[in-house]
Amino acid sequence: MFQSVLRSSLSLHRSAISSSLSSKPFRRFLSQESRAKIQAAISEYPVVVFMKGNPEQPMCGFSRGVVKILSAFDIPPEKFKTYDVLGDSELRSGIKEFSEWPTIPQLYVNGEFVGGSDITMSMFQNGELETLLEQHGVIPKASELPSQSS
Repeated sequence: MFQSVLRSSLSLHRSAISSSLSSKPFRRFLSQESRAKIQAAISEYPVVVFMKGNPEQPMCGFSRGVVKILSAFDIPPEKFKTYDVLGDSELRSGIKEFSEWPTIPQLYVNGEFVGGSDITMSMFQNGELETLLEQHGVIPKASELPSQSS
């Protein structure tokens, strides 16, 4: 009898925990200081990537992919900055809460969150990323490039 009551009680408890976890995502509540640091970081450069590793040595395939995509546009170094989240655990968790996006890398253009590696890849493939970078003056528009005549 005691075991059946205990099982029933545990089952109800698990059910209550499960429903509360699924209905309310866990939030760490990023401090105002951390939020201000991230905001300053994404405002400092037109293109900012929070990634694992750095452009010369990405530490995951998704970060490597985003770096390769962005390198195709020859973004001037003064318009591009990366932050390695592996060296700063507060940044690693904080950027996820800041953007409300669960994965890294994360791409920002002119202070606005664009997306992770999947969105960046999709935008690159359909031409939207080039258009976005042109619209924000990160790269010259194709019509402004000098024509090459043979």
